[in-house]
Amino acid sequence: MLDTLLQLALFTTKTIIILVFILALLTGIIAIASRGKDKSTGKITLKNLNKKYHDTKDALLEEILPKDKFKAYLKEQKKAAKCQQHSTDEAEVKNVFVLDFHGDIKASAVTSLREEITAVLGIATEQDEVVVRVESAGGMVHAYGLAAAQLERLRQHNIPLTVIVDKVAASGGYLMACVANKILAAPFAIIGSIGVVMQLPNFHRLLKDKHIDFEQLTAGNYKRTITMFGHNTDQGREKALEEIQEVHELFKHVIQEHRQQIDIEKVSTGEHWLGSQALELKLIDELQTSDDYLLSQSENAHVYELHYQCKKSVGEKLASAMGMLGFSPGKFFI
Repeated sequence: MLDTLLQLALFTTKTIIILVFILALLTGIIAIASRGKDKSTGKITLKNLNKKYHDTKDALLEEILPKDKFKAYLKEQKKAAKCQQHSTDEAEVKNVFVLDFHGDIKASAVTSLREEITAVLGIATEQDEVVVRVESAGGMVHAYGLAAAQLERLRQHNIPLTVIVDKVAASGGYLMACVANKILAAPFAIIGSIGVVMQLPNFHRLLKDKHIDFEQLTAGNYKRTITMFGHNTDQGREKALEEIQEVHELFKHVIQEHRQQIDIEKVSTGEHWLGSQALELKLIDELQTSDDYLLSQSENAHVYELHYQCKKSVGEKLASAMGMLGFSPGKFFI
């Protein structure tokens, strides 16, 4: 029985190795074949949320109300729409642009975010508002630093920015959120985790036990501080810790710059809090879901959901799949 299980495990391992090799080979071939070709361009899509809310309401009332009352309701709605159109012609109506950021460890969504913000900056005014629904537990420092910098572009153009957290904005997610003029969160949303972490396994003792040498040549004392396969020194650990602390201080500085009311030393311990607790700590401004906020805004503003869509080529999809199988040692994560 044990021999059968070992044989099965060996067969499975060999199969996985072969599949990874084939996937890598296909990625390389497609990448070479794609050289010189124009990359596929994306497009911006816009959804009118006012219309969505009205259509949903009408559909429900059509089922609930008697036919005569529903007809009377529709007649009243048409009359109200004419009055609203008249008032719209006389005064500017605020536009609310809604963006979504679903973050992974690499903050891959920043690719779409930068295009969406560029599009908004081309049409939005200081009377409008941008709402970003952030959902992220954080990830790579440089990636989330870029995501926060994209939101900063809106602030630099004096366009009001509201970030809403329905589920989680921790670490790198909160780095993005703190840029906003206003932060809203659901009562049980996870907020905070203002800290930095660096972790990786070390196989040095295993390799040494198997009499396997690991060679790594570098120029510069701190080109590599800690590694997965080599012997990690106290000097290398101290340097890595120093770099982590520097990133943490920069993280705290960005938060303090945008939210001066926060007791930064109290909240920058790496802990996270629920929305109601975060409100007490002044990490957020109000307890409210994105649904309630947007529905209330739709009463006096045009609300548009904006997305940048880009169709990936086969090569890009394969490269993405290979990336998911990889591991990035020595990276800082927030």
